[in-house]
Amino acid sequence: MKIIFGLALLLILVTISPAQSKPPTESAMDRFLRYVRIDTQSAEDQPSPPSTKKQLDLAKVLRDELDDMILLDVRISEWGIVYGFLPGNLPDNTKVPTIGFIAHMDTSPAVSGANVNAIIHKNYQGGDIVLPNDKTQVITVAQNPDLKNLIGDDIITADGTTLLGSDDKAGIAEIMTMLDILKENPQIKHGNIAVAFTPDEEVGGGIDKFEIEDWGAKFAYTVDGEQLGDISNETWSARTATVTFRGKSTHPGTAKGILINSSYAAGDFLAQFPKVKIRPETTEGRVGFVHPYVGTLDIEMSTVKILIRDFDLSGVEAKEALLKSLVAKTQKKFPQVKIEYESKLGYLNMKEVLKNYPQLTDYAIEAAKRAGIIAQLRPIRGGTDGSNLTTRGLPTPNLFTGGHNFHGKLEFNSRKGLEKSTETLVNLVQIWAERSR
Repeated sequence: MKIIFGLALLLILVTISPAQSKPPTESAMDRFLRYVRIDTQSAEDQPSPPSTKKQLDLAKVLRDELDDMILLDVRISEWGIVYGFLPGNLPDNTKVPTIGFIAHMDTSPAVSGANVNAIIHKNYQGGDIVLPNDKTQVITVAQNPDLKNLIGDDIITADGTTLLGSDDKAGIAEIMTMLDILKENPQIKHGNIAVAFTPDEEVGGGIDKFEIEDWGAKFAYTVDGEQLGDISNETWSARTATVTFRGKSTHPGTAKGILINSSYAAGDFLAQFPKVKIRPETTEGRVGFVHPYVGTLDIEMSTVKILIRDFDLSGVEAKEALLKSLVAKTQKKFPQVKIEYESKLGYLNMKEVLKNYPQLTDYAIEAAKRAGIIAQLRPIRGGTDGSNLTTRGLPTPNLFTGGHNFHGKLEFNSRKGLEKSTETLVNLVQIWAERSR
């Protein structure tokens, strides 16, 4: 029994990092399971961050844990952003740039994040995974080919009634475990490290309040990606359009010749959307989309909000032109309904900046390789806090977390995903120290 225990302990230590002699005080998986129990769902169209006060429940937990690790400058800003700073342990930390790591606390408004019941499917041996509390929710191998790479792993899902929260509590758990490992193992050399956990990434706005200069990082990484090995230096360029249809209400019993029902115009507008090569459910790779994702129907006023996404600004402009042409056709068909179109910029493709800093992704690919992960650059069919920060002068590519199927009930991660992502972060800070001195 002692021999078996000794071999198991040795395996754990090797898995965490070759340079390490002590495991973290809490594993990435255990941290993750704690964090997903805290409901942090954000909300659309709120005046200022955080859009929901419950995000501060997690912010306070993280602040206290950073304090317990004796990080410096730990605080929660008035906008709900958690900041912390771990000094480097090099003879001269000024020779290595301060590197930042960021993950967001909120979960998507699309699916409930309350009362998450995480299920651990131990020693996965293949096949579809049926979620126990709603058996219509099935994670299929056909739609999730990466499952074939997770044989023998412990897969983590929700129970089928909520999302899991891997986006982005996995990233939070991995950053916190990295800090824990570094504190427990001072022989691991690293420069100054800044960390931050942000609200409202899913709805936008939270990162606008990020204090870049006071934080002090020269370069940063968001830890907000999906399957192991996915490293991204490119995101969508994004706009959000709002189309408003204005009618006239009156009592339906005496409505003849008076009532103008705006909802018919809104429905006709949506019915005109092309069925292929423009909707997210019919596109992949580098093909952009338009996506009506929320709206209201009423007699006097109906609204439709539409996501416009493309990797190139010319593609964004073409999609806006399409929407405006559909508005014009609808207006002609419903002349009594007043139709208004407006759009606003969400974020820009960060590749235009990051192409000037190839070392950011080169070091990340090497860090993953040291963890036994084959990494590659893959554009994100989405955006991250890094899109905003990069545009504002803080180059910030995105790193994987091991997660899959974000924003839905079929979301999952795994023990390997969490541990290997953490190991990659530990390797990454060492590489920066090695290459910068």
